[in-house]
Amino acid sequence: MHYDEQREKELEQKKYKIIYADPPWQYTNKSLNRGGAERHYSTASTDDIKKINVASVADKDCILFMWVTFPQMKHAMELIEAWGFEYKTIGFNWVKKNKIADSWFWGMGSWTRSNSEVCLIGVKGKPKRESRSIHSVLDDKVMKHSKKPTRVRDLIVELCGDVPRLEMFARESAEGWDVFGNEAPNSIDISAT
Repeated sequence: MHYDEQREKELEQKKYKIIYADPPWQYTNKSLNRGGAERHYSTASTDDIKKINVASVADKDCILFMWVTFPQMKHAMELIEAWGFEYKTIGFNWVKKNKIADSWFWGMGSWTRSNSEVCLIGVKGKPKRESRSIHSVLDDKVMKHSKKPTRVRDLIVELCGDVPRLEMFARESAEGWDVFGNEAPNSIDISAT
């Protein structure tokens, strides 16, 4: 069997205990999309994102970490449920600093000038927590559009252990993680429901 075929077969059967997602949220409010996502990458409607068959790759005991901006919070809750998870709490609250200066970053926002972005936790079954020392607040600099702090992956592994893990909507590969995303090399395929 050819290596690529063998890897594809292994990944086809693989189940993940950690799923880390940064959905390509589509904004319908034009004022929120001034310098937004669609200028940097393809976005998708919540209904289209819900159709991704996450259940086919989630282990019976799985934890979901999902990034969301506050205007998309209602859609995030719907998505957590549609993917077969139960919302539990916030995983991380990224309080953003400017790239160069040691000052707060201020985005455009909807009503008030926004700063933080949150990563929610949803669970399926009874995933295990390996560490009690991980804090929810991340005080980190903004990078290129939508790029999250790299250290989040390490914090997730410290929190949940070195178990099979998948990063969804990835734009790059990361050591120890399988990836799903149209910009990431060696991306796995997850069919729609």
